[in-house]
Amino acid sequence: MLAASCYDATRITTYGESMFPQIFRVRQQFDADGIREVGPVVRQALRQLKLDQRIQPGASVAITAGSRGIAQIASVMTHLVAGLQQEFAARPFIIPAMGSHGGATAESQKGVLSGLGITEATCGCPIHSSLDTITIDHTDAGVPVYADRVAWEADYVLLVNRIKPHTDFFGPIQSGLVKMLLLGLGKYQGAQTYHQAFQNYGFSEIVQQVAPRILQSGKVLGGIALVENASKELTLVEGVLPDHIMQREAELLKFAAEKMARLPISEADLLIIDQIGKNISGTGMDTNVIGRKGDDHRAAPDEYPKIRHIAVRGLAPASNGNALGIGIAEYCLQRAVDAVNRTSTRINCVTSVHPTAGMIPLTFDSDAEMIQAALRSTGLRPTAEARVVWIRNTAELTELACSAAYWEELQDHPRIECSTPPEPFPFQENGMLPELPAWWHPT
Repeated sequence: MLAASCYDATRITTYGESMFPQIFRVRQQFDADGIREVGPVVRQALRQLKLDQRIQPGASVAITAGSRGIAQIASVMTHLVAGLQQEFAARPFIIPAMGSHGGATAESQKGVLSGLGITEATCGCPIHSSLDTITIDHTDAGVPVYADRVAWEADYVLLVNRIKPHTDFFGPIQSGLVKMLLLGLGKYQGAQTYHQAFQNYGFSEIVQQVAPRILQSGKVLGGIALVENASKELTLVEGVLPDHIMQREAELLKFAAEKMARLPISEADLLIIDQIGKNISGTGMDTNVIGRKGDDHRAAPDEYPKIRHIAVRGLAPASNGNALGIGIAEYCLQRAVDAVNRTSTRINCVTSVHPTAGMIPLTFDSDAEMIQAALRSTGLRPTAEARVVWIRNTAELTELACSAAYWEELQDHPRIECSTPPEPFPFQENGMLPELPAWWHPT
């Protein structure tokens, strides 16, 4: 830990005629409880489903694969396929289960999986991508219950998903196996219908109406629940029987919330984010991390952190141009806008009934211009004292940077190491910053 006396509060750095606070590098120390050998844990999760008592040799099993960049997801899928083939003589195949993501076409959704390392060659089984659905039931309110036609024609379905707090929805069940039942198996048609129904009945009510109808069909073998720790590592892989999915997911949601990485601050004038993207979060940037779950541009009274402004520097390549979430920021670089696929972004925003998430913020050609403009909007606080946080993305929070205004308070933070004294923003001659990992680990 560096001594607090290293910081001279009178020092600032200038770029042209603009003034900026100094920043220092911060390392957050999280629990080192990640799973190192995925294969044995996945095989054990399969055995928890008691498949030897429930399926016959030769049974076809559709395994759901979402669009999120879940830790070691390609390895998880590969071991699931091998386990089903070798231990239970089943015939597994993989289906993209991601609503409207990937531009809502069968081929592009298969491409999304390929970008995650999930291919027929790597996983050792076919991938059947289709947007065709069938209606298997209706809720009491008349809402259709959809299922992927290809999956429903198989003997069984195996759900696979990460459990975590959702970026939009509240309640005991949020993002996980149950969401895969609705928005994954429901494909594009289901995603459209359910998101519309959420506006009338609420997320929790639709979940309670739709999920049991699918689970009671006898098609679902169970779920493989995945939970990540704050270091973006798998910390839990568990097989959950169909009758236990609703209850167990609610329990695991609490566990997952405790494991989530958080920013080490309670308020900020400006949050700078290198990249947003659908591979990072459903809303491009995780609203649980930035404190904007209920409102795109402000925190609720009991929500933290409270961040005045957000500036986005770019779009993650693995997002394939889907920029849903860019509208949550107030400022962005023009290069982020240039990377937007307007069709896939529009489809996702309309399907999720979140049009504001696709709106374009104020754009700038350089980081210096963007940060200068943002700092002019933070009130009467002197620029040198502005509270600024700079992160790679909302999923990678081990290494970040904070402005000098946080220096004193972070000295005694139990999980924080201040790795450098405050120093100037590393602007290049063109006013651009490096990507955060490059600044942390210069070559």
